Amino acid sequence: MLKGNVRVLFASLIGSAIEWFDYFLYGTVASLVFNQLFFVSENPTIGLIIAYTSFAIAFFLRPIGGILFSHIGDRLGRKKTLVLTLSLMGVSTFGMGMLPTYQVIGIWAPIFLTCLRFVQGLALGGEWGGSVLLAVEYAPKYKKGLFGSVPQMGISIGLILGSLVMSVMTLLPEDQFMSWGWRVPFLLSAVLVIFGLWIRKGIDETPAFKKAQEAGEVSRLPIADTLRYHWKAVLIAMGAKVVETAPFYIFGTFIVSYATTTLNFNKTDALNAVVIGSVVATIIIPIIGNLSDRIGRKNIYLFGIAATILYAFPYFWMLQQGSVFLLILATVIGLGFIWGSVNAVLGTMISEFFPAKVRNTGISLGYQLGAAFAGGTAPLVATALLATFNNSFVPVALYMILAAIISLFAISFIKNNGQTNEQIDSELDLNM
Repeated sequence: MLKGNVRVLFASLIGSAIEWFDYFLYGTVASLVFNQLFFVSENPTIGLIIAYTSFAIAFFLRPIGGILFSHIGDRLGRKKTLVLTLSLMGVSTFGMGMLPTYQVIGIWAPIFLTCLRFVQGLALGGEWGGSVLLAVEYAPKYKKGLFGSVPQMGISIGLILGSLVMSVMTLLPEDQFMSWGWRVPFLLSAVLVIFGLWIRKGIDETPAFKKAQEAGEVSRLPIADTLRYHWKAVLIAMGAKVVETAPFYIFGTFIVSYATTTLNFNKTDALNAVVIGSVVATIIIPIIGNLSDRIGRKNIYLFGIAATILYAFPYFWMLQQGSVFLLILATVIGLGFIWGSVNAVLGTMISEFFPAKVRNTGISLGYQLGAAFAGGTAPLVATALLATFNNSFVPVALYMILAAIISLFAISFIKNNGQTNEQIDSELDLNM
């Protein structure tokens, strides 16, 4: 049993890490390369905003991907969706590494790049829910939090891999990096995808889905049942996602352009800070996930919300000091400890809102809608706020606080503390 669980956890983790590695590459490269080679503008700030807009647009494809692939997951099984989404992500990311630039094919360069980004959004929209459910639905009793936190580690691991390989590439001379160095991570992703597919094809369907299938409880149209009977839970999941996703893209993506263009840090230092913060998050996530099985997921989430509110202004103050040490420390606290704690429990917490027959659809819809409205837009909003308010960090800090308040309101409708019950398929008690 233990050996089987380890294989399942590894399958959920490796696929999630690869998907997020591919996805985050775009966000990092958008701030360093795409604004110069694909979204060309005489005004560097406008080019960066356009690049971040292409980054944000894909988030609005994620709910569509979530609906599409979660339909497959709730109708035909979790495993099938995981193979499909990983394949799509691999093809689109490899294609980005092969694209000619604006200087070669003109306006077609940003068009093709944006289309491939759309495919990434669709793939990730279906990936997350399947990965979380693969872990949670295989978890032993009273270990849902620990198991559910493992695929969440894939987010920080993907960010580590993407930032680390880009950090190494930025050591190249500037002309070589801009010519071919930035392409290397996109092309190498093909190797990771092949490995991930091999791992995932060797696992079985989850016990919870098998049980629902045998009992004839598979929904014919999961999205219809979800919106008809569980729409309130979807809204709560969507609101809960805001405090996890908006600050994350400030701590992990926006910081790269902000530190290098506004605060005059070099690219390598900024990327290394993100790598170190992500390593800390990866270590923290399973510890917090395990803790949530004892003290409850809502309690931990409330801590993360309070910490985000209290840390927003100190975070930017530390960055303003111009110290590499403080840049790293600020990122470790924000990305590593605060975001790591929130992220550790989010997947398991919202999976407990829905019964097995619509669980894939329910969690994917709530999570991806929250990501669309608050995640992908975060670097764009932050950059626009800086440009509007003369590079003042105050509006960006207030934006992070607003995200936390929205999530506080959302989870206030959860009556219990989100601690794992013996029967995860029972409805979470919602005060609505």
